[in-house]
Amino acid sequence: MLSNVPFPKDGFVRLSQILAPNGPIPVSKSTWWQGVKDGRFPQPRKLGPRTTVWKVEDIRALFDGTTDDDGQ
Repeated sequence: MLSNVPFPKDGFVRLSQILAPNGPIPVSKSTWWQGVKDGRFPQPRKLGPRTTVWKVEDIRALFDGTTDDDGQ
């Protein structure tokens, strides 16, 4: 599918672009959402009632090992 597409440098990404096998984070959906709830993973943005996205900068900071502790 999209596994040959490199991870974007800016903008927003959907969950399918974040989690393996297409994305850089090797966890399940349930683990991801629990991590969001616990504060281990970045908070999402809602673009619509059924559209949830994350800032690419937040996800890159997560898998690069850097954090931006501004709460968003």
